[in-house]
Amino acid sequence: MYDVFARRLMSLRLRLSQLLGSAYLLGGNADHLTDIYEDDSKSLEQWKDSPGEISTYDWRDFLGNREYQRAFVDFFEDQLVTHGYDWKAVIEEYTFKGKNPLVNCLVSGLGHPLIHLGYAYEISSREVAMEALGLAATCYSDLHKYLDDPGYAETETPYRTSSPLEILSRLQNDQYFDDIFDAPGGDNMTVIFRDHEAQLLSHWNAWDISDPTKQFQDTQEAAAALLLASGRNGYDFFIVHLLTTSHAVRILLPLIPSEHHIALLRQWWLVTLAIYIAQLRPQIDIDSIKNYDLKGKSWTWIDDEAVGGKWSLDAHFVKAVRALKESARTWGDKDELYLKAAAKFTEEFRGWEGFGASEERLEVRR
Repeated sequence: MYDVFARRLMSLRLRLSQLLGSAYLLGGNADHLTDIYEDDSKSLEQWKDSPGEISTYDWRDFLGNREYQRAFVDFFEDQLVTHGYDWKAVIEEYTFKGKNPLVNCLVSGLGHPLIHLGYAYEISSREVAMEALGLAATCYSDLHKYLDDPGYAETETPYRTSSPLEILSRLQNDQYFDDIFDAPGGDNMTVIFRDHEAQLLSHWNAWDISDPTKQFQDTQEAAAALLLASGRNGYDFFIVHLLTTSHAVRILLPLIPSEHHIALLRQWWLVTLAIYIAQLRPQIDIDSIKNYDLKGKSWTWIDDEAVGGKWSLDAHFVKAVRALKESARTWGDKDELYLKAAAKFTEEFRGWEGFGASEERLEVRR
């Protein structure tokens, strides 16, 4: 039900554009951007034709059908012409309007539709925007029902709290999930939603959103804490997406219709809890971030590492660093929590872990 990877769905193309955007926004020069393109484009595959075309009359019939990735992008690019090249109008019509809108499933495909849409707005690119729509359409999955059907929000919960970190702590200590999985990995997601939905939803619905702005700030701190908690032999590939999707939520919230704000937060939170369970609920220790000794490290050092260091060609590493920096810029960083998290992550990073036995290990070029 929950296809956590979008590997054959433009994922490599999207990774390249996201890495280029992140590196540029972190101050990468033309030579570095060229190096990124030449290195990452080696892995791009020839884009295959779809079995047929898509029209305004039947486009929803093909949602979730990955064979139609090219047809969807072609379709949305045609709509761009129809809308006088106003890409935001196309996003508005096909993401937020109608029954079961696409916005309620942007976290599917490991959140790549959400991440890509965020980049479209950040760099004001109509090409990236149409790719994001194509990705949202082809990643569309059953996850939409948790937002489209209000009944799922009425699941009983034994507690209520406004604190994301409290929910994660309760989930970490929930013995129900102790013996479900022997190893982490994306395949666990399907099992969680298929066999353990009720217990997952009891924690999901425990989040009492009474002050959305403050509580979104809390989720960004939680996302940073989750990433740092995952660093054992390497950092967790799935958990880093919680940070980068949180960054995308931050970009989009001021720009999308207000009636979708809570739904966007709640779908991010649902997938956050599911991924946390799937990756064996690592112990969160925010004091390990607060007590980290910077030893003079600054954002300048971190930026230099992101655009010129050993891991500067790793898209997820660079995006994670930038997400932490933008969180600090958005909320202020009086306690240097985000600076310390970014410095600790940059210093300790050795690659990605968290893959299941049936999954490909992420190829990282140095």
